[in-house]
Amino acid sequence: MTIAFDHSYARDLPGTYLRVDPDRATAPKLLVLNRALAGDLGLSLTDAEAEAWFSGASLPPGADPIAQAYAGHQFGGFSPQLGDGRAHLLGEILAPDGRRFDLQLKGSGKTPFSRGGDGKAAVGPMLREVLISEFMAAMGVPTTRALAVVATGEEVWRETKLPGAVLARTAASHLRVGTFQFFAARGDQAQVKALADYAIARHYPDLAGADQPYLAFLDAVIARQSRLIADWMGLGFIHGVMNTDNMAISGETIDYGPCAFMEGYAPGTVFSSIDHQGRYAYANQPLILGWNLARLAETLIPLLDPEPDRAVEIANDRLTAIAPRYRADWTAVMRRKLGLPGEDPGDGALADDLLTAMDGADWTLTFRRLADPAALRPLIDDVARMDAWLPRWLARAGDGAAQRVAKANPAVIPRNHQVEEALAAATNGDMAPFHALLAAIRQPFSAVEAYMLPAPTGFGPYVTYCGT
Repeated sequence: MTIAFDHSYARDLPGTYLRVDPDRATAPKLLVLNRALAGDLGLSLTDAEAEAWFSGASLPPGADPIAQAYAGHQFGGFSPQLGDGRAHLLGEILAPDGRRFDLQLKGSGKTPFSRGGDGKAAVGPMLREVLISEFMAAMGVPTTRALAVVATGEEVWRETKLPGAVLARTAASHLRVGTFQFFAARGDQAQVKALADYAIARHYPDLAGADQPYLAFLDAVIARQSRLIADWMGLGFIHGVMNTDNMAISGETIDYGPCAFMEGYAPGTVFSSIDHQGRYAYANQPLILGWNLARLAETLIPLLDPEPDRAVEIANDRLTAIAPRYRADWTAVMRRKLGLPGEDPGDGALADDLLTAMDGADWTLTFRRLADPAALRPLIDDVARMDAWLPRWLARAGDGAAQRVAKANPAVIPRNHQVEEALAAATNGDMAPFHALLAAIRQPFSAVEAYMLPAPTGFGPYVTYCGT
């Protein structure tokens, strides 16, 4: 088949990227092809085409590989030049429904932005991105998607020798907060404006005719990101590297590196091996939401008002409103998880009090078992507190609560011990556990007991790595 690529980013935003070809894989082997996603994109790929095109062994006709430039605050420190150090954007695909998607290879070799890295990726981290992003998609959380993973036949060195792989990733775009920071840091306001115009046209076309389109753009990004982080929190998801270069302007979850799902509820949970201070701990993610959006707002100051002081005042008004907006989004998520009909002013406090009562209990199972106190009680340490909370919840939830809870809360998540078992097997050439786990998490509301159990005693403390 042929892929009808478009290249609006390269065409409309000269100076924001460098052209560079991916490395050619020496002995590619297709490990995963997401046929459902390919169908949504209007692609009827053969295994041979996916194996060659998504490994770098050959380029699909019409591809125009580029590495995008961006900067970013990483753990609070600003790096003025990051960019795609191991990724190549092949181009954009227009799906049959009219939506536009980037098609990017990740782990496909060095670029001028590699900063001393080898540009490669290992099988395990690329397959992790498949598992986590497919679960997010199944739960309706905005996310980039994995189209394919192809083993390259090469070896990469991290702490040990590992089999190499390339991920083919689709995204609404790869525009990041860090993309704006790259040019703002250089004083290139013309390019910042061009980026904002492009982002509005691609992601927020309804804003093009607004009286203040750049302020409306900032508002729209804030709204999408607030809803996204609320969705993460509802699932117990910890991204691990909420740097500004990992915050997508589209509002999608992007860059699944040292990410994982919290099992026992503990607000300070951190999984990333490099997050020594807990900056990106579970409970800090809403705070980092506001911090990252402040960095975006800084880049847009000259576009918000010709008078600098007035522009800063406008931006600060928006940033001050993030916390209550997030609280409302989080309460809406918790309202669904608790099976509450309608809205009540006390719903947020009801959710807060549940979190106090469930301290240490398995996040996913607690919500799943709410309507069955006999099954819930063994999960809870402070049974008296939970017994005092349950009648309040029952009085508020009313009839049909059990059915609503079951529809809102997954039975199966990518539990950390099962993810690690699947990735270890795949690294050693056995893909069967991976495919079994992938099938289970794509149906997260189906109660498959083998995939519902918490980690066995002795597992942990769990640590994840960037995979770079």
